[in-house]
Amino acid sequence: MAGNERPGAQQWVPPEGDVDALRQAVPGCRGCELWADATQVVFSTGPQDARMVLVGEQPGDQEDRRGEPFVGPAGTVLADALDAAGVDPGRVYLTNAVKHFRFEERGARRIHKKPGVAHLEACGPWLAAELGAVRPDVVVCLGATAARAVLDRPVRVGEVRGDRLATELTGVGRVTVLVTAHPSAVLRLRGRPGFEVAFAELVADLRAATG
Repeated sequence: MAGNERPGAQQWVPPEGDVDALRQAVPGCRGCELWADATQVVFSTGPQDARMVLVGEQPGDQEDRRGEPFVGPAGTVLADALDAAGVDPGRVYLTNAVKHFRFEERGARRIHKKPGVAHLEACGPWLAAELGAVRPDVVVCLGATAARAVLDRPVRVGEVRGDRLATELTGVGRVTVLVTAHPSAVLRLRGRPGFEVAFAELVADLRAATG
């Protein structure tokens, strides 16, 4: 695959595959160029019978190195928020809209670079297949990028945050979608005014998703 050509992931997604089949197939995906620089693909964690799916944007540096979603500092914020909301993390399915880490190098550091719409579209068949396999009651979108991937339209978090949106998703049917902030946005406030409020808002949204 040359240049920025993005054929999309569909040809690598096993038809009607369960989560295990999807997880086994995803390392071979060449649906966009991000696989070439990433350490590895980062798929998901959580049970296939989870009633709640949390969708983030993409793996970060720690996730890329360890091969699991939400294992870095933002993941710690999310785990704390789930605990405060009374949500058992072992009953939640965690994934990302984009499965490879997009970054730019600055010396020895790899700095997060937001995935583009083309990356969301290329990786979309994986997310659609996951949601179709899990068939959750509620999908929580962590941030605007995840919300765009799930709802297939631009989303401003502040306009719909915390609302329980009845949504028809292909392969899933009628499902509740709730949009909240990404834990990384809360993390950036740690040690600064506003952190406690932002964290409490995230907890409230996660609690609302269980209702």
